[in-house]
Amino acid sequence: MDKKKEFKILLWIIAIFAFAFFLPIESERFTTAIAATLDLAKWYAQEHVILCLLPAFFIAGVISVFVSQGAVLRYFGANAKKWVAYTVASVSGTILAVCSCTILPLFSSIHKRGAGLGPAVAFLYSGPAINILAIILTARILGFEMGVARIIGAVVFAILIGSIMSIIYRKEEKVKREEQMNIQVPPETRPMWQTSFHFFILVLILVFANWGKPGEGDTTSAWFYIWNYKWYITSVFGLGLVYSLIKILKIKWWWVIGAAVATAISALLANTYIGGSLSPLVPMLVAIAGLSIITLQKDDENKEWTLAIWDFAKQIMPMLAVGVVIAGFLLGSTHDNVSIPGIIPGNWISTLVGGNSVFSNFFASIVGAFMYFATLTEVPIVQGLIASGMGKGPALALLLAGPSLSLPNMLVIRNVMGTQKTLVFVILVILMATISGLIYGAFF
Repeated sequence: MDKKKEFKILLWIIAIFAFAFFLPIESERFTTAIAATLDLAKWYAQEHVILCLLPAFFIAGVISVFVSQGAVLRYFGANAKKWVAYTVASVSGTILAVCSCTILPLFSSIHKRGAGLGPAVAFLYSGPAINILAIILTARILGFEMGVARIIGAVVFAILIGSIMSIIYRKEEKVKREEQMNIQVPPETRPMWQTSFHFFILVLILVFANWGKPGEGDTTSAWFYIWNYKWYITSVFGLGLVYSLIKILKIKWWWVIGAAVATAISALLANTYIGGSLSPLVPMLVAIAGLSIITLQKDDENKEWTLAIWDFAKQIMPMLAVGVVIAGFLLGSTHDNVSIPGIIPGNWISTLVGGNSVFSNFFASIVGAFMYFATLTEVPIVQGLIASGMGKGPALALLLAGPSLSLPNMLVIRNVMGTQKTLVFVILVILMATISGLIYGAFF
């Protein structure tokens, strides 16, 4: 008998029994936190996974399979010109309407393709932080100066954090540079414009499918009209994807047209029999299923794309699920017009982030770092906190730390680049957000 194994089994039995025995179901705070956990998990699944995360996996697959290693090394590699690498990485978020979780498959793909640590980390931070939609919404709702401060802070953060991490791990980067100098990059399999077209069509589908709802009473702005017609716009880019699949990836046209027709029929049926915010999920799922099926046929490169997507999903989704559950239990669920507190009372947070002290900015940065924000939701949340007494400095600190980090995000980053580098990245974001909040709060 293996005594160590049997002892572990005994400990697990005791732990599970103790958990069940002392379960505080009579505590209203505990039951509310459970409700918040379930609400956040349901909302995340309905609003984020199908429309945002799954398309991001396809984009990451494009980077992993169709974007040549030579292109990644030229712009992000350890031997790339620093000003080019950091410029591209730090402004990448302006074309990606993504949150801290959606950026993960994209970061993972360029990291695996040989991107230098500094540019890869700059890309990881900037993707959600410089989301152009979020910047515009910030300026409109929280004030022009807050929008300007957010974009300046985000660009500077991306460059500084990437540069500092590159310096800290310079020995590893030196080894990577030497290795990449000897890499024989194979010739491009297709013209760069074709790969770029395929990539940006998917990005545009992601951006417009997730275009945020305008503020209350806004019925005349360009933002409103784009939101009102976003599914028609997304459909136009969907036709661009059909062209790309047939002409660029060389998939048989009747397979592609068949998948497109199935998607269109499912959209009509969903709009008729389901309606509301859930109806777009059906055609998106049908489109994703159809795209996966037709790319698995015959051609090795197309098949590799689908398999790469599956690899990203296996690596990232379990950690995201764990992170969403923990974040919901601890910090609650806040979205749309719903606000359910977690085990940590929300009034504690609003009380602790008043004024412009070092502590209030530091606390706001930590809360932002661990709390999960979907794309654009951080703005109304901060608006509510400011109304409850939050200082403007802590508000900016939360905006700079929150969208780029979350507990689910940290768990996945740890799988990609290790515990130590993840810890350094998180500490740098929190410290810089704290300092930025202090400076901004002193002036405004």
